[in-house]
Parts: sequence; structure tokens; C-alpha cells
Amino acid sequence: MPLYEHVYLARQDLSAQQVEEMTATFKGVIEGLGGKVIGDPEYWGVKTLSFRIRKNRKAHFTMLRLDTPPAAVTEVERQERLSEDVLRYITVRVEEHEEGPSAMMRKVDRDRDRDERGGGRFDRGDRFDRGDRGPRRDRDERRPRDEAEPAAAAEE
Repeated sequence: MPLYEHVYLARQDLSAQQVEEMTATFKGVIEGLGGKVIGDPEYWGVKTLSFRIRKNRKAHFTMLRLDTPPAAVTEVERQERLSEDVLRYITVRVEEHEEGPSAMMRKVDRDRDRDERGGGRFDRGDRFDRGDRGPRRDRDERRPRDEAEPAAAAEE
């Protein structure tokens, strides 16, 4: 049977438990039509969308790895179109499934490790360490602005 990766986005106002119930329903449809879900479904969490979809700015993301006939995928997609809770879905046929967690789950782990180390994305621990620069001059030592302008004009 062909292999697929299926990701769907559920509305942000649903609880995580409701999203799990929807996933279980879709899993039941796939298994009822002779397919199987490989591994556990990956719940990626609530993420911010790039643009609003049906007045939603965020969505629950879930990925399923499938080994199923095309008819089962068609039926799941039909049920997702009918559901008001599903904002978007995409199914991609793959040659083989990746071993281990998906790229999104590895990103979550990497971000979690970074937070534990304390070096966030915008953390500039060296911001006030200006050891390579000399001391700052006082305003009195600087050239007046009027003297600097004629010299710049003469160079042109």
C-alpha cells in the first residue's frame, strides 16, 4: 500500500482533548478501510498561522503517518471538509517514512533545549561588554558639527 503523511489544522478554540478525539475518529476511518496509522499521531501543538483562516489566527497541528489505500485517504479528507473544526489539511505521498520524530518535533526539542540553557533567540549576554572599544569621549572633546560639514563638501 502507498505511504502518506497527513497533516490537519484544527480550530484554536478546541481543547487538546477534542483534537485527540478527532484524531482517533480519523484513525478509526483509516483502519476501517484497511489502512493503518504508523506510530503514534504527532500533536505539534497550537501554532500561529501566517495568515488568518476563517477568522482564526492560531490552530492545532496534528500529523499522521499512514500506510493505507487511496480510498481511505479520500474518505478522511471528505470528512475533514465536512467538519467545521478542521481549517486545512494536506496529504503527501512519500516513498518511505522518516525514522524517529518529524522535523517539527525536533524543532520543538531544540527550542526547549535552548530555553533550558538560557540562551534565547534574542539573548545578547555580551551586549554591555565593550572591551574591544576604547573609552567613550565626552561631548566637549568631539568636533562641532559645523566644522565637519565643510570638510565633507570639499572632498566631493
